[in-house]
Amino acid sequence: MEKKPHVARREFLPREVSSVSLALLLVGVLLLNAVLYLYLNKFYSSLGRAEADPGLCPFGHFRLGAVKNCSPWLSCEAINREVRKLKCVGEGAVKKVFLSEWKENKVVLSQLTNSELKEDFLHGLKMLKALQSKHVVRLLGYCEQQFTILTEYHPLGSLRGLNETLHIPKYKGMNTWHHRLMLAIDYVSVICYLHSSPLGTLVMCDSNDLDKVLSQYLLTSDFHILVNDLDALPLVDRSAGRLVKCGHRELQGEFVAPEQRWPYGEDVPFEDDLMPPYDEKTDIWKIPDVSNFLLGHVEGSDIVRLHLFDIHAACKKKDPAERPSAREVLDTYRKVLTLLIREAVMPGTREML
Repeated sequence: MEKKPHVARREFLPREVSSVSLALLLVGVLLLNAVLYLYLNKFYSSLGRAEADPGLCPFGHFRLGAVKNCSPWLSCEAINREVRKLKCVGEGAVKKVFLSEWKENKVVLSQLTNSELKEDFLHGLKMLKALQSKHVVRLLGYCEQQFTILTEYHPLGSLRGLNETLHIPKYKGMNTWHHRLMLAIDYVSVICYLHSSPLGTLVMCDSNDLDKVLSQYLLTSDFHILVNDLDALPLVDRSAGRLVKCGHRELQGEFVAPEQRWPYGEDVPFEDDLMPPYDEKTDIWKIPDVSNFLLGHVEGSDIVRLHLFDIHAACKKKDPAERPSAREVLDTYRKVLTLLIREAVMPGTREML
């Protein structure tokens, strides 16, 4: 009779152990979700920097470096008096670009080089002023009379140099599928912003090949992407029946969307007047190619590509109407990031349990 309590304890011990394990597992899952929530919240907060001025200054003002106060955009007089050119760092069809200095800050001074393209230059300035946000390079000043624009300097340069940058010892730790996917999310975020901008639906027309696309974007020191060149940004207005054409020359190659190519065959000579216009879905067609470059060939990047396969296949639909919107692509990219982070964190949590 005295042994009964002992037997009872032995019978219920496995249940107690099972309950403890279950409780530990539950705590582990809750901790995992908390960590994941905090991480993603921090990540999306960094993505969600104010859509207005990136320096949180009123329109027409900027803040640079460690300076706390906002300054008004520099005028012609201020640029001539206070900005000193250091060296030419680039030249395109429209403008020449100089690394310059303003009050001990490195800045970028862009000047028109071809007077025949002054309308393109002024259009780029108009877009730069109107679209100031977390997605667009920061405007510091301009002088329409002298066809001059002053913008923030980013030492890592354009996206064309991404792979070279990631081989620099200082940045090798950023060469992971995780950071590369975040760059792809940044890129699609820019496209999404342009397609739903304060001015309406804008098309990134200066994008006829991968190298040209990459040259339009800057890589910041904290590894975000900014659009830098807005000279060719026409407006789509479906309600008014307004579509676009990216230039007046024939476009060729698999990089440009099918609707951007001459539809009447080689036997019919190209004529701009006969070329049908198109809409912003040309930008969607190019997303998989740009993202493929951004993802690179690092451990885990093929897994990312596998998760993005369906949305990228949809981006490559021949019929533009069947392609997803930039917002749908962006939402998918973010879901894939969340899923892959959860999968990466979970095995470590299981080992702890």
